[in-house]
Amino acid sequence: MRRSKRYAIRLLIGLATFALVIAIISSIVFPVFRFPQPTGPYEIGTLTYHWIDENRPEIFTSNPNDHRELMMQIWYPAKKGSPAPKMPYLQNADIVMASFAHILNKPKIIFRNFKYVTTNATPSAEVVDTEQSYPVLLFLEGAAGFRQMNNFQVEELVSQGYVVAAIDQPGTAAVVVFPDGRQIAGLSVEQMQALIRPSYMASQKKAVIDGKELTDTSIIPYFTQDVVFILNQLVALNRTDPNNILNGRLDMQRVGAFGVSLGGIVVGEACRLEPRLKACIMMDAPMPIDVVQFGLSRPSMWMTRDVDSMRLERKRSGGWPENEINAHLTSMCAAYDGNKFDAYLLQLPGAFHSNFTDVPLWSPLCPMAWHHRAYGLRTSAWHYQHILSCILQQAFEKSPDSSNLNTVKAVS
Repeated sequence: MRRSKRYAIRLLIGLATFALVIAIISSIVFPVFRFPQPTGPYEIGTLTYHWIDENRPEIFTSNPNDHRELMMQIWYPAKKGSPAPKMPYLQNADIVMASFAHILNKPKIIFRNFKYVTTNATPSAEVVDTEQSYPVLLFLEGAAGFRQMNNFQVEELVSQGYVVAAIDQPGTAAVVVFPDGRQIAGLSVEQMQALIRPSYMASQKKAVIDGKELTDTSIIPYFTQDVVFILNQLVALNRTDPNNILNGRLDMQRVGAFGVSLGGIVVGEACRLEPRLKACIMMDAPMPIDVVQFGLSRPSMWMTRDVDSMRLERKRSGGWPENEINAHLTSMCAAYDGNKFDAYLLQLPGAFHSNFTDVPLWSPLCPMAWHHRAYGLRTSAWHYQHILSCILQQAFEKSPDSSNLNTVKAVS
């Protein structure tokens, strides 16, 4: 009996020690990181909204009576001096990162510190009065991501005088958590690929959900309708914000969009169809067949990397089969060549897919973290803001310095 107790005590001590070691290691590998201070003159405010499209069904739930619901976060230039605490990086961080870890087959404990990470944004801060209204940019996340996954980029843009509205889309996000606690979990990587690839690979079978073929070839048109809905909601918000903060502060005549990975695919299609989008940036994303065939008729920029960088990522991290690399680069270059307005193609040699998001900030051990910090956060953030400013000015028939508008084929 005593021997059994001793074994039990030793087992408990061993388990506790193991858990402590794991917690210490995870804190070293994934510490409580900080976002760099944005370089622009404005502070940053943020608000979150829950919007329901009563005219469209939700196809990522089992209830046929469900309507499409989206979570939206808006960042905007704010007045200085707000006493409120800074916004957490992720609302519902434990839920979001548990789903993220599950989809990517990673232990969720390594993301335990995300709930302690804060941003440079202040909730419900007053809008700064420097301008009557500010140009609006939509941001679309990548597959299995979340609306805050490009926070470093968002904060830099907002500090320079943009409003950024980011969407959590069920079916795209790792998980969408609604104000009443309901959740819509994300799909596996394999499921998402089967829904997305037919949009840019003609050889792929038509997308299927729950054994039923979609009306369209892929899921991209369904996600694109979210963009149309959000634009309509932003117009309404600009008239009457329930928070009484953004009334009249959104310049809906100057609207652009940017997205990464899956979000970049959707941005490409949305910019082809939606005339209210005056400028677009697609980051490391293949272009839909229709975008390649018909082109875009507005200032656009594609950001990617070279074939050797993609193959290096495959060697180190897996993924990126040769047909995927070919589809990415061929379709992006074809869309760039066929653009009917001024176009920009920016290649970042040595970058990995995650360099177009916040991921390298998460850990000092993340692949290419040095590249993201030394190049991405300084040079690329500048390119995002500077070139976006130029193409927006072009789109609105202003006359920026032509020396700023040279197409960037590559950056070494």
